[in-house]
Amino acid sequence: MAHWLYKSEPFKWSWNQQVAAGATGTHWDGVRNHLAKQQLIAMRIGDRGFFYHSNEGKEIVGIVEVIKEAYPDPSDPSGKFVMVDIKAIEPLKNPVSLAAVKNEPRLSEMALMKFSRLSVQPVTDEEWAIVLEMAGGTR
Repeated sequence: MAHWLYKSEPFKWSWNQQVAAGATGTHWDGVRNHLAKQQLIAMRIGDRGFFYHSNEGKEIVGIVEVIKEAYPDPSDPSGKFVMVDIKAIEPLKNPVSLAAVKNEPRLSEMALMKFSRLSVQPVTDEEWAIVLEMAGGTR
């Protein structure tokens, strides 16, 4: 299983909205970056990801799971981009702030540090474990 990080501005789509979408989840659309597109294409059903509030809050708040693999994004008139469907799994016990990630030397190579503007990012198994440790696990 691969791990990912999904960035969303809470005023557009928040963790609470993701949770409210329930077991049917929602599509992760609007990606218009070719590297992020490649990340979406690489995702498989059952892959887990961190849900990150960007701009406002700037913290990892929960865990989501891929429930539908990449398919065409109808909001893209060019037909070049894709989306996946994800559902909320559980919140982190304690959200992990961007400042905390920056202060953790073991996360210095994390995509969140190197590609801060990328909306969908890979997370290594080691980074996944470190962030969960920082969060005190899940609820």
